[in-house]
Amino acid sequence: MPQVQEGSFLTLHYRMTGPQGQTIIDTFEQGQPATLSLGAGELSPAIEQRLLGLEEGTHTVIELAAGEAFGERQPEMQQWVARKLLNQLGDPHEQYAVGDVVQFPTPDGLGTYAGAVREVRADGSVLFDFNHPLAGQPVRFELQLIGVL
Repeated sequence: MPQVQEGSFLTLHYRMTGPQGQTIIDTFEQGQPATLSLGAGELSPAIEQRLLGLEEGTHTVIELAAGEAFGERQPEMQQWVARKLLNQLGDPHEQYAVGDVVQFPTPDGLGTYAGAVREVRADGSVLFDFNHPLAGQPVRFELQLIGVL
């Protein structure tokens, strides 16, 4: 049986749940398995490390301790952004609410990153949290490894 190695292409079903058992993603329910390349950044490095050596056909559960899957929460990743800058980056009429997730361009303009709104001030400035939503949280990763190339 083929085993997962660095750079392997995988076809798998997986279910990721957060600390209260809430489902983050579930390809089992969607019916369509995922295809990904190990080492391409599609999964967290901690999850990828746990996949190494697994054989095709394996169905297992990986329990990751708080902070292991997506790192610890970093207070400096919460930042106030002035309304003036938000207007320059997007729609000046946009209204932000706690819980909204906003995409920002990377400095090189080639990609994006997301920030979740945590607070909005009367002056229009917004506190964004750029930590991964599961940073500092335990994660359960169930998988069924269908194919390994």
